[in-house]
Amino acid sequence: MRDDKLLTKIGGLLRQAEGTDNEHEAQAFLQAAQRLATAASVDLAVARAHDPAARNRATPVQRKIEIGPAGKRGLKTYVALFLAIAHANDVRCDIASNATYVLAFGFAGDIDAIEALYSSLVVQMVAASDAYLKSGAYRGQTAQRVVTQTHGWYRRRVVEEKKLSPITARLNFQHAFAERIGARLSEARDEALATAAVAEAAPKSTALALRDKELEVRDFHAAESSARGSWQPVSASAGYSSAARRAGDRAGRRARIGEQAQFGAASKALDA
Repeated sequence: MRDDKLLTKIGGLLRQAEGTDNEHEAQAFLQAAQRLATAASVDLAVARAHDPAARNRATPVQRKIEIGPAGKRGLKTYVALFLAIAHANDVRCDIASNATYVLAFGFAGDIDAIEALYSSLVVQMVAASDAYLKSGAYRGQTAQRVVTQTHGWYRRRVVEEKKLSPITARLNFQHAFAERIGARLSEARDEALATAAVAEAAPKSTALALRDKELEVRDFHAAESSARGSWQPVSASAGYSSAARRAGDRAGRRARIGEQAQFGAASKALDA
C-alpha cells in the first residue's frame, strides 16, 4: 500500500526544488527526496527482516508503466531515465521492444517513489532539450556514427562524421541527462545507506536486510519475467555528439522539478 505521508514529504521536497532558481539548492532538494525514499526503503527492509508479519504483508509486485505512444521518436531516452531512477531504488525492469512501456518488478513503495521522481524529471528533461534546440547551440556541431562500407566482397566499419541534426542532438542530450540523474540519485542513495549503517547499533543488519530484499526482487523477477534478449539504449544507427551530451549532462546536474509535474499521480505517457 502506498504510504501517503511519505509521498507527501517527498513531494514537498520536489516542490521546493521547483521553486528555486538556484541550481545548487535544486540539486540539494532533489537529493534529499531520494535520500528520504531510500531511507524509507531501508526501514522497510530492516522491519521485514525482523518482523515475520511484515514479511508476509510486503511482497514484490509487478507494475506496468506507460512511457509513450508507439511510433514516437525518442522513447528510448525516456526509458533510459526511468531505468536510471529504478536502478537507485532496487527495482528491476523489463522493456517493451518498442519502448512504449516498462514492467517494473519490486516492492510497491519503491515503485511509487520511482514513478514520483520519473513523473517530475521526464518533464524537465524534455523541456531542457527543447530549450537546447531552440537556442541553436547544436548548429555547427557534428555527430559521428559507425557505418559499414562494402567494396565487392570486402567490408569494413568506419566512423562517419556529418552535420549534427536536431533529432540526433535531442537524443544525445536526453541520454546524457538520464545518465547524470542516475549518477546523482545513486550518490544520494549511497549517502543514505551509509548514514543508516552508522546510526544503527549493528551496522551489518541493514546491509543484510537489503541483500535479502535484493535477492527477493531478483527471484521474483526471474520467476515472473517473460523477457527475452537484451535491451539496447542507443540504436546502432544513431549518431554520437559529444557537444550535445555535454549540454545534456549540464542540464542533468542542475535538474529541478518542472512546473507541469504532478506529484502523487501515476506517471503518464508523454503524448505524441
